[in-house]
Formats: sequence, C-alpha cells, structure tokens
Amino acid sequence: MSEVLAPPADTAQACYHCGLPIAAGVHHVVRLGGVSQRMCCAGCAAVAQAIADAGLGDYYRHRDALPDSRREAMPPDLEELGLFDHPEFQKSFVRPVGEGEREADLILEGITCAACVWLNEQHLAKLPGVTAVQVNYATRRARVRWREAEIALSKILAAVAAIGYRAHPFDPHKTELVAQSERRSALWRLLVAGFGMMQVMMYAYPVYIAKPGEMTADVEYLMRWASLALTLPVVLYSAAPFFRRAWRDVRLRHLGMDVPVALGVGAAFLASLWATLTGGPEVYYDSVTMFVFLLLCGRYLEMLARQRAVRGTEELGRIVPAFAEHLPHWPDETGERVPASLLQPGDVLRIRPGEAVPADGEILDGRSELDESWLTGESRPRARSVGDEVAAGSVNGGSPLVIRASAVGEGTRIASVRQLVARAQAERPRIVEQADRVASHFVVALLVLAIFTAIFWGLHDPARAVWIFTSVLVVSCPCALSLATPVALTVATERMGRLGLLVTRGHAIEALARADLFAFDKTGTLTEGRLRLVEIRSLGGASQDDVLALAATLERGAEHAIARAVVEAAEARGLRLPAVRECVAVTGRGVEGLGAEGRLRIGNPGFVAEIAPLPSDDFGGRSRVWLARDGQGLGILFFEDALRADAAESLRTLEGEGARIAMLSGDAPEVVRDVAAQLGIADARGGLLPQDKHEAVRAWQSRGHTVAMLGDGVNDAPVLAQAQVSIAIGGGTELARTHADVVLLGERLAPLPAGRRLARRTMRVVRQNLAWSFGYNVLAIPLAMAGWVTPWMAGIGMSASSLLVVLNALRLLRAEAPGKAVPIPAKAR
Repeated sequence: MSEVLAPPADTAQACYHCGLPIAAGVHHVVRLGGVSQRMCCAGCAAVAQAIADAGLGDYYRHRDALPDSRREAMPPDLEELGLFDHPEFQKSFVRPVGEGEREADLILEGITCAACVWLNEQHLAKLPGVTAVQVNYATRRARVRWREAEIALSKILAAVAAIGYRAHPFDPHKTELVAQSERRSALWRLLVAGFGMMQVMMYAYPVYIAKPGEMTADVEYLMRWASLALTLPVVLYSAAPFFRRAWRDVRLRHLGMDVPVALGVGAAFLASLWATLTGGPEVYYDSVTMFVFLLLCGRYLEMLARQRAVRGTEELGRIVPAFAEHLPHWPDETGERVPASLLQPGDVLRIRPGEAVPADGEILDGRSELDESWLTGESRPRARSVGDEVAAGSVNGGSPLVIRASAVGEGTRIASVRQLVARAQAERPRIVEQADRVASHFVVALLVLAIFTAIFWGLHDPARAVWIFTSVLVVSCPCALSLATPVALTVATERMGRLGLLVTRGHAIEALARADLFAFDKTGTLTEGRLRLVEIRSLGGASQDDVLALAATLERGAEHAIARAVVEAAEARGLRLPAVRECVAVTGRGVEGLGAEGRLRIGNPGFVAEIAPLPSDDFGGRSRVWLARDGQGLGILFFEDALRADAAESLRTLEGEGARIAMLSGDAPEVVRDVAAQLGIADARGGLLPQDKHEAVRAWQSRGHTVAMLGDGVNDAPVLAQAQVSIAIGGGTELARTHADVVLLGERLAPLPAGRRLARRTMRVVRQNLAWSFGYNVLAIPLAMAGWVTPWMAGIGMSASSLLVVLNALRLLRAEAPGKAVPIPAKAR
C-alpha cells in the first residue's frame, strides 16, 4: 500500500515513476530503497509498489528514459484477461515446446529504454511457472515460456500490466501498421518543414540580394515577422521530437544524439526571435527551417531504408495463407474453405495453381512444380509428385495438388525459421555495442567543443557566435557512427536469407567473415543424408529379416539418417517388430535396449564389441552398423549415401579463397577416407565421438584458427557450440538447428562460400562506414568551429553523412547468387 504523508511544500515536484508534475493535493508515496518517493497518481503508485515488492528497485537506477504516463495503468480486469486463456484464441500465437510447456510471442507497449527490458524480464522470471523470458528492445517483442499447469497466460499478462506495461499477441500485420503510422507521421513533419523552408527562403532572398538603401527598415521588419510566423510550425511541430527526446535525455543525465540537434535549432531560433523583437542585426529563420527540413529528409530516407532491410524477415509471417481448402472426406473431392489457424495434422488439403501451401505435409495426389525460394534461396521451381514432402509457404506453380498436413501453425518449418530470425534480432553483436558507446562519448565531447567555440566567438565576433555555435552542434553526426554497423548487419542478414543462409545469432556474420577453417561432418552434411540400406550380413545363424527387425526396433526412436534408413527398410518389407524395452541412445556410439533374450546393442564396432565378440572389420569404405546380443554378434547392416552434387565445387571454392577444409566424422575411418579422397580433403578424421570432435575444434582454436563447424545431427550439438561460428544443415535435427549460429537452408552447399564472401563484404562495408563517419566528423567539426560552415550547410552535411552509411549498406543487397565466385582482394583474406 502507498503511504499518505502531509502535503509537501513543493507541489510542483515531478512523479518519481513517470516524471509528470504532481498536482496539488495528491499525496501518494511509495518507499523505494528505504526512501519515500512521491507519485502523481494511484496508477503510478501501484506500479512502483509492485516493482518494490518484487525486489526490482534497481530499475530506477538503471533506466535511461521515462515510461509513458501511468494514469491509466491500473491492472485490467482479470476476467477480461481470462479470454487470453481460451485454447482457440491461443492457436494463432501460442505453441507447445515441451511436455506441459507453452511459448508465446508478445508485443510489449511502453518499453522506452534498456531498463524497461530488464524490469520486464526480471519481474516475469520470478513468477511461479515461468521458465524463460526474453525481450527484444529493438522490436519490443517478448518471448515467454511457461508451464501451463502452474500459471495461466492471463496471469502473465496481468503481471506485465501490474508494473505499468501492456502486452498483446505479436501480429505481423499490426507491426506493418505501426511502420505505416511511423512513415505517415514522419512524412507530415517533413512536408510542414519543407513548406516552411520554401516560404521563409522567399522572404529571406530579397533581403540577401538587396543593395544598401533599396529596402526600407519597415519592409525588412515585415519580412522578419512573416518568417517568424512560418518558422514557428517548423520548430513546434516538425522539430518537436528532437526537443522531446533531448529534454528527456537531459533530465536523465544521459546525452543522446538529439541533444546537440535540439541545442542547435533552439539556439538559432531563440537568437532570431530576440533579434526580431529587439531589432537586432541578424536572424537565422532560413537556416533553421532548412536544417530541420534536411535533417528530417535524411532521417525519413534512413527510416525507409531500415524498414526495407528488415521487411524481408517480417514477410515470412505473411507467406502462409490465411485460408485453406480442406477436403474432409477425401478421396471425395468436395472441399470447404477454412481458416488456416484451425487446421490439424492429418487434414487433407487441396492446393490450386498459384496458391501457397498452408501447412507442411506429404503429397497424396498430383504432380507439379513448387517455388520454395523462401526455404532454399533458389528461384527455380522444384518438381514434386506423390510421396514428396512440401513445406508451408511454398507456392504451387503448375497443377493442383492434394496433400496430407503433417505440421501446422507454429509446428511448421517456416514457423521455426521465424523463431530463429527473432532470436537473431534479439541479440546485440559486440561490434554494435562498441559503436554505441563511442557515439555516446562523442556527444559529450561535441558539447564541450561547441561551448568552447561559443565562448571564443562571443569574445572575438559576437555577431557570428550564434550561427557558428549552431553549425558546430549541427554539423557533427553521431547518428552515422551508430548507424554504421547495425544497418549493414541488418541488410546482410536479409540478403543471406535470400542466398539460403538463415542467420540466427547476432555475432554470426562477423565470425563467418573471420573464419579461416571450415570443419564438416560427413553424413547429412557433405552427403545427402538419405542413407539406403543395401546389404544385410547375418552372423551366428540369424536371418536377415530377424536382424533388420531387431535393428528397426532399436532405431525407431532415433533421428539419425541411419536410423531412418533402417526403419524405412523394415517398413518396406512389412516386418513385425519384436518388443524391446528400455532403449537408450548413447550419443555418437549407438543404441542399447533389452529384448526377450537379453541385452541388445546396435552401433559402431567399439560400442557393440563391449557385449559380444565381432569378426575383423575389413569391409572397405562402406557405411555400416553392427548388431549384437549379449555374447553373440547378430549381423552387419551396410548403407550407401550419395555426395551432395555441389560438395566438391563448394569446397574447392572455399579453399581457393584461402580457407582450410577438414572433416570430422563418427563414421568408420575407412569410409571417411574414401569420401575425403573423392572431395580432395587432406585432413579427414573418422571414428570420432562427440567429445573427440569437440577436442579437435579446441585444438585448432588454440593454434589461432577461427573455426566454422557444419553438422546436422544430435551428436554435432557439442562441437557446434564450441566453434566460433556453427552452421547447421536445415534438414538436420532440431537440436543441431537450435545450437547453430547459421542454418543452411535447402539441399546445396553453394550458399556457404557465397555467404562467406557476403560476410566479408559486410565487414568491409562496416569498416568503410565507420571510417567515413569518423573522418567526416574530424574534418567537419574544425571547419564549423573556424566559421567556414553555415547552419544550412551543416544540416546538409549531417543528413548526407547518415544517409551515406545507409546507402552504402544497401549495396549489400546486390550480392551475387550462390555458386558465382567473386575474387576476394588479398587485403580482405
């Protein structure tokens, strides 16, 4: 409860929570950190009390921006929030992630600074049943995971409201509406500034060109008042966001980039206003309006460029259609249109030519070509027929298809891609944080230089002091320093997605650009991963069918390519699988279980030989696994797997660009040597356990290599985590994709060398942008201090500087297609 104290002497004191003035007669007080702090209303008091009760008072020390007014911030009615717990309503944004766990993407309104992110994460993480919380400051998106047996979603939303924020389900359409509103508001401010600038220049120009005696004092006086009337809307409306943000920063003792802009515009306008009222010699209305117009113009173009850069990832949310044609009585072809959100696994759907596939599934009838460019990065359609799998978001370009849905909604591959993209956007690369710190120090140094300049010119030439002071503040461009890195990385991430490389971690592009050693797993990475059982050799009198049935029983719960091949072969023969209990997968070695006649093992010879003697392993370079029962070998299963069609060419391209190639595989050494000979890999190691791969990568790193590791299976997760940049094959296991920094979509390796070249180009663009930003400021600020740059020239320079780094980053969108080699200068290698 809030304390009620005697009326304070200072009734104009600001609310400790939201910063608004406290009206006379309002006496809400909350104790924070042992000190009584005054609040402007019951809403702010309730929010502050909730923060204090949760032990999160550090929020007030760390925040660098004030929240929105909380006069309407009282928690909403729990009965109303209870609608969010309805299963039908949750279908569109809540997904199961484990037994009894749910995960949702929410938009948080009211986030104004990094401390708001910290507060929400800490507050929600303390709720019983909430297992994970991650808030993205840039997008205001929150990912929350909870155990539904312990807490309901409505309680989580109520907890968000209790500390003064509002949460609602993430909606890509609403995100686009917000972007449209931002563009519309920016355009109106730009139009007002442009109109004001043109009209003020019409009044200023005659004064500039008039010869002494040609213009009377009263006419010039009238021109000044007309210019003032036209400048007021520009300053009070078009430039208002600069002043609001600058005032907020000053109150919080945090000097942001809008502080010098607001000081420059404000100083020039106030000096002009004073000269108008007192008949002073100089007014700067033309410079003020021109500067505001040019700065808004630059920022509007920056905004369009940034929105274009991120639109590619947001479009993933709009690829899947909103409706689908359901065939409830297939093979009866009578269909009905239903919302895609109501589809269930097993539903039969018809996809007409030109329509997008609404769910992952398998083709039951028809033959067509599908555009899978969102997944593979290739624009050429792929032929698909009965039995083939299709992915949601693919576009049917030929004939009608009938599919059976295997995954819908958040269970589809395109949904997992969106989740990985959101994870990448939530992370701030180290290089971006460094640029932000430099920019914040730069603002402080700039203000010191501007004050020194004003004092110097005030003593030596007072008539020029104001506009020189304004020019120094305006000509600098900390915006360019802060934009130099994130814009380039955002554009590169979007472009890599089009190449077929999905960036899922913030540091991935920088690490990929530095990678000089690429280590590959074999099965499913350099090979297609579609193993085919080609031979079964029985041992000890067991029949081939018995060997295959036992092997399939042990392997049917595994995700490895060998397991899939064994199970498919048993299904093709129609074998009845015996009962085997207590199956346990030993990562990198095999599977163990208990059958009717004792313990069974299937896997590599070292693992299986622990329970039974095996004949000498001299079967050449073919992939194989062994099967044994306690004390008796039962059989050997042989497999074939084709190399990826472009594997050899992709590896040669990487080597030709200075990278070292290695192979780390758990397969038999002779099999690995045979594949290495076909691909020309000198450093190929077989028979490795996951910890052996991990140690190999650590050894390379200790010798100074930056390692990129490619893999696709469960046993690759540890080594993927150890490498500086990890790349998972999109068709591999979910665990491998989750641990990877980059996911290679499609079935080709060609995007890998193309992505590495793009990563290197990106880092060159980042260096170019930083060099330009630094060089421009080093040159422009001394010139402005010397009085050689007028305010309107400074406005052009500042806007052009920010715009240049954005346009330079957009050049990355013209990156080459996969497979096209681009010579890399020696300096960049």
